[in-house]
Amino acid sequence: MNTEQLKIFDQARNEMGVATREEVHKKGYWHEVFHCWFVSGDNLILQLRSKQKKENPLLFDITAAGHLLAAETIEDGVREVKEELGVNLTFDELQPLGVIDYCSFQGDYIDNEIAHVFLYKCHLEINELILQKEEVAGIVKVDFNDFRELWTGIKDAIRVAGYEIKADGSKHVIDKLVGREQFVPHPTGYYETIIEKIEKEIK
Repeated sequence: MNTEQLKIFDQARNEMGVATREEVHKKGYWHEVFHCWFVSGDNLILQLRSKQKKENPLLFDITAAGHLLAAETIEDGVREVKEELGVNLTFDELQPLGVIDYCSFQGDYIDNEIAHVFLYKCHLEINELILQKEEVAGIVKVDFNDFRELWTGIKDAIRVAGYEIKADGSKHVIDKLVGREQFVPHPTGYYETIIEKIEKEIK
């Protein structure tokens, strides 16, 4: 995976060439990613990252997301939804939420992302999703208003409910209170922007 080729950009989004995924995160090059947030009624659907993930294992995250490879277009990002969740979507089924640039740092891992962000209004039950075990350990629902109040500082913990697939393939119920530290540490500004954009689409 570290040898995947990604397009790299300067801070003004001018394309600079191609680099490996490892080099991108070592040198902090800007690169493109695809984010797809699922909503179901008044709920957001979030993934629990696999414990096999090098970055942020067993933390809650965007429903489906991943890097766009050098040869891919933004439309090709729907493959992440198919791979991670087993849902075969077309690009036309997604509601564009815009492009969000953001930076995060974890030790010597520098993540400068140009995120192409989309919303999908999901009519499937979460038990119908087919999880890619190398990427996704579980799926939960969270009330959108609770999620907003968590990231705007009104609440310190919110309830998530869903399931986790254990290493032996057994499904375990998740129903608990979680705080901000149990989510992938995207910048707070990213979460605030996403919440504002989703809210406009689901009112």
